[in-house]
Amino acid sequence: MAGKYRVAVVGDSDCGGYGHGIDNCWLEIPATQIVAVADPVESGRADRVQALGAEQGFADYREMLDTVKPDIVGIGPRWVDQRHEMIMAVAERGIHMYVEKPFCRNLQEADDIVAACEKHDVKLGIAHQTRYSPKIQVIRDLIEDGEIGHVLELRGRGKEDGRGGGEDLWVLGTHILNLVHVFAGEPNWCSARVLQDGIPVTKEHVYDGNEGIGPLAGDNINAMWGMDGGVTAHFATHRDRAGNPRRFGLQILGSKGIIEIVAGYLPLANILKDPSWSPIRSGQQWEPISSAGVGQPEPLQGDNHDGNVVACRDLIQAIEEDRLPEGNVYEARMAVEMIASVFESHRTGCIVPMPLENRQNPLTLLN
Repeated sequence: MAGKYRVAVVGDSDCGGYGHGIDNCWLEIPATQIVAVADPVESGRADRVQALGAEQGFADYREMLDTVKPDIVGIGPRWVDQRHEMIMAVAERGIHMYVEKPFCRNLQEADDIVAACEKHDVKLGIAHQTRYSPKIQVIRDLIEDGEIGHVLELRGRGKEDGRGGGEDLWVLGTHILNLVHVFAGEPNWCSARVLQDGIPVTKEHVYDGNEGIGPLAGDNINAMWGMDGGVTAHFATHRDRAGNPRRFGLQILGSKGIIEIVAGYLPLANILKDPSWSPIRSGQQWEPISSAGVGQPEPLQGDNHDGNVVACRDLIQAIEEDRLPEGNVYEARMAVEMIASVFESHRTGCIVPMPLENRQNPLTLLN
């Protein structure tokens, strides 16, 4: 495409605003120009138009899409209930997009989105900022080079604050499950249990989740997946059991050591080359992992805003090279599928094979 990419931003000041910087990240990319903002809230719309230097503001995002005909759209509202509708409107017009997480509310919506992106040749990037960290490739290389031996299992936890349980799984677990997918490949099965106050969740425990998530349940979740190559992955979250420093992140445990990575664009990451996984017994020390390698000072600075910038640059390169973005629509759907598999395993009381046959929200089918 000659010239700058014309970017339009969708937000909703009453329903999650513009997510975690899905609006202003474009200002740092010289190849883009923000040409329009859509927000049904007049005051929020006026504020963003001025802050972003946009040419126009619209109350209706469909009108904006048809009038402005942008090259790329940033879909920002943090609330999930409008996500499917917004993404489908953008995809059906053949426009590429960068989307806040969580991706959507259920697998039916995710399947619709994948089909629309395939049909209209649309590139979709998802705001899993850790996915774009330069440390990810360093860690992949360490694993490939055998620095922690054979990978045996992965262990992730959510933030475990007041959202612990189902909401934590959806809103923050999506980052961790995306990393599980990146490092361990495809899940083949899931076994999980969802509790509320120590009792297995039933339909009486289901409620409407915050921020348009849809049916939700549980304050204590323990889940396990069988991944490619015989690796086992775990995720757990318990309401109001947060650690300090926080445990929100992922451990990759191998036959010769452990790699730990917390969530974020330039996350704390460390390696322990110790087959016992117990430095107090082995005398081994944790070593920091930077984007320059093990034990090297971190040459970069950045936060999740920078993660968005890198992700959007990758989206542009994916458009120009006609490839998938690094964090793409299939990875986004897989995070939803892994979340859904937790509730489907709990609902059926057994190990469920993946991909899931049931594409509905399993909590709507609880007896």
